[in-house]
Order: sequence, then C-alpha cells, then structure tokens
Amino acid sequence: MVKNKFVADYQINTSRKLLFPYLSTASGLSEWFADDVTINGDKTFLFEYDGEKHYARVTALRKDMHVKFEYFDPENSEEQDKSFIEFKLEENELTQTLFLKVIDYSDSYDDEELESIWEGLIINLKEIIGG
Repeated sequence: MVKNKFVADYQINTSRKLLFPYLSTASGLSEWFADDVTINGDKTFLFEYDGEKHYARVTALRKDMHVKFEYFDPENSEEQDKSFIEFKLEENELTQTLFLKVIDYSDSYDDEELESIWEGLIINLKEIIGG
C-alpha cells in the first residue's frame, strides 16, 4: 500500500515543558491522542483507537523538542516502509510563539481526511492544556 506523508504546524500557547509530556508519555498521549496508551516491559507503546491496537517504538527523542513513534506489526518483522508519527516543537524566535509540527506518515487516509483528524486532535490537546 502507498504511504502518504502529512505535515502540519499548529500554534500552541503554552511552554515546551508543559506540552512535551502530552506528546511523549503514555499517560499524556492517552488524554488526547488515543483511546488508551500503555507501555510494556520492552518499552513498546501500545496505542488503542477505534478498538484496534497499534504497536510503536520511540525511534527519536530529544527532551522538550522532538519525539518520533515508529509503528510496527509484531507479526511481520520484515516490514520495511513503516508508518510513523513525529512531533516537533519549534519556536518562532521573533515572536516567541510555540508551534507543534506533526508529521504523520501512514497509509490510512488522504490529506483532507488527515487534516480533519489532526484538527480535532489538536483542539482536544489545546482544551486539556489550556493553550
């Protein structure tokens, strides 16, 4: 299946330190991103949404800056072109405005659908953090 790379920036009115745990921890992500998120003993994240389970590993992490989750199928270790979600916090140095860059590389939806999904998710996140 052909993958689609969706990239969007969202202005968030909060600090990096407050926002980053919502992007990088199971408890934070389960508040806005998925129905439930857990971590097992080998640091594999288990995302559950719409009744489906999705396994992911953190493949990049820079505290208060950047986190990348690479999805994988535990039944198919040969998979090459893996889906991922990446969150980057970027600050406009002139205005001191914080932006959340979302990079969603997946084979599920087209850009229009992904834009709608992410708009809804970011609204939820902003309501939780007050940003």
